[in-house]
Amino acid sequence: MSVQLSVSLLGSDYLNLKEDIARLKSAGADMLHLDVMDGIFVPNISFGVPVIKSIKKHSDLPLDIHLMIDRPYRYIKDFAVYADYLGIHYEAGGDVAETLKEIRGLGCKSCLTIKPCTEPREIFSLLPLCDMVLVMSVEPGFGGQSFMPSALDKLSALKKEIKDKGYNILLEVDGGINKETAPLAADAGADVLVAGNFMFSDALEQNAAFIKSL
Repeated sequence: MSVQLSVSLLGSDYLNLKEDIARLKSAGADMLHLDVMDGIFVPNISFGVPVIKSIKKHSDLPLDIHLMIDRPYRYIKDFAVYADYLGIHYEAGGDVAETLKEIRGLGCKSCLTIKPCTEPREIFSLLPLCDMVLVMSVEPGFGGQSFMPSALDKLSALKKEIKDKGYNILLEVDGGINKETAPLAADAGADVLVAGNFMFSDALEQNAAFIKSL
């Protein structure tokens, strides 16, 4: 089975989102990855519920919403209306277990994200509450960063734990995915690759096909 492609819209042209999303679907994207940033948990601000509502209206692709926000439990209900996967950061504050339970209770699949500074073993006890785990291979907050090789060991450790315990969890990686790093991430156990800048170019269709072939 090939890996799934979740395309980050951070690299898109926001004035032509509808056209970009249609092109991504045609190219075989499995999901749209939406990075919500608040300028507090990460040093950048992106978009929020109104933009996501518009995206949902114009696309039937699953929405993989990644909350890079402080104390995300305050906004779970707002985003759950539109999310297929709703992700929070382990490091963002609040009762992580209860927030993951709430996400599932609202009918979404739960995703737990870890930053490069967090070791996989710190979240092993939370895996039964997860439908997906996202390993950041860059520091969250900005697109276009270089892939951190340390993410490969994290992916391998999580994949081993998931297999050993028999969990049904997708393993996702986000940051610096391109023709060189995508095969490494897939070999390390990633089921879903998040690609942003790599996708939004004249070679979108070819790059999508490359990732889907892994």
